[in-house]
Amino acid sequence: MTTEDEVAEWLKARAIPLNGLEPGAGTADLAPLRVALDGVRVVGLGEATHGSREFFLIRHRLLEFLVEELGFTTLAVEASASASRAVDDYVQGGSGDPVEALAGLGFWTLHTAEMLAVVEWLRDHNRTAARKVRFVGIDPQHPAASLHALRTHLGDDAPGLLDPLAPLAGKRLGVGPPLDRRIEADARRVEDFLTGVSTPDEAPAHARIVRQSADLASRPLRHPDPAQTVSVARDRYLADNVDLLLADPDARVAVWAHNGHIMKGGHSGGSVTAMGRHLRQRHGEAYYALGVLFGAGRFRARRRRFGKADPATPPVTFRVPLVRRPTIVEARLATAHPGEHVIDLRSGPRPEAVTRWLGEPLHMRSYGAVARRFTYKLNHMPTVLAEHFDGIAFVPETTASTPL
Repeated sequence: MTTEDEVAEWLKARAIPLNGLEPGAGTADLAPLRVALDGVRVVGLGEATHGSREFFLIRHRLLEFLVEELGFTTLAVEASASASRAVDDYVQGGSGDPVEALAGLGFWTLHTAEMLAVVEWLRDHNRTAARKVRFVGIDPQHPAASLHALRTHLGDDAPGLLDPLAPLAGKRLGVGPPLDRRIEADARRVEDFLTGVSTPDEAPAHARIVRQSADLASRPLRHPDPAQTVSVARDRYLADNVDLLLADPDARVAVWAHNGHIMKGGHSGGSVTAMGRHLRQRHGEAYYALGVLFGAGRFRARRRRFGKADPATPPVTFRVPLVRRPTIVEARLATAHPGEHVIDLRSGPRPEAVTRWLGEPLHMRSYGAVARRFTYKLNHMPTVLAEHFDGIAFVPETTASTPL
């Protein structure tokens, strides 16, 4: 038997077939994951694109399993930590408008019918749950709601203290030059001020979000020293904000973010320590990184032209075919099982040929909120599966997510 055959046979034997992607179909097909997730407190649920319907669906199904069968308590999302409070209020039984709350998250990628279905499921689950599941944003971007809350909390106690932070409300990362670094010091002064006055319990959390946002907004996208860049700080803050949720010893957290964030390595050419790597370093085997990949199909993204993407331009639909090169992870997964499936890479015996394959430099598809106009089909992210992921979920074909 050739090495290629051994890898194919191992993947086929390890594949956990899914009983479709539609939420509400039950969790019996996911039961084999119980062993792989024993002792895990944080599961990173990735996505190869931000704009694929099926990635929402498969993570929705996985969330049902994590909550109903394993007692997970929190859905932490790559979304505004400030604005997500409105979504959490709704899933806890509040009377707000969920569509408006999703729009407030600041990411078009989450303003979809598929994400709305997740929110409605959480609200329905929480109606009868002994412990309600929280919806939490972990991204410091878009802090307008926190700035407003701080103005309300502080009132006349700190005249002018928040004025220098006003530019943060409309700042978008990657659009325009960075803000002056002094804004980060201004945000720290607000945090320091709160230690000496009586404020509601949530005020320090709002101040922390604003300070993180100020730090990001005043950093460059590129710098000779990668440690000075937005991306390095952002992934660190994503991990820090997950850690805050784990302060509750009974908390178990499902994290929804891009594969590049949940992976246990570095992205952007390896120069950025991913959120998942921080979490693995801090929590060891209690963190499980599940990458979510696709063979072919459609996804939504903004089109990049001349190296830039206009945030005012609506997303368009891109389509990619299955790539059959042996160094492409998806090519291997497509032969393991004809339908949607999950493969645990962490536990169990494996042949030497499989160990070598998992340790080899490979490539997988990766698209963010932006895709290049002409060369997007060639876009792949380098990976070493054994180092970067504990498991892989695979969808043979995707369609574009559904905008609200």
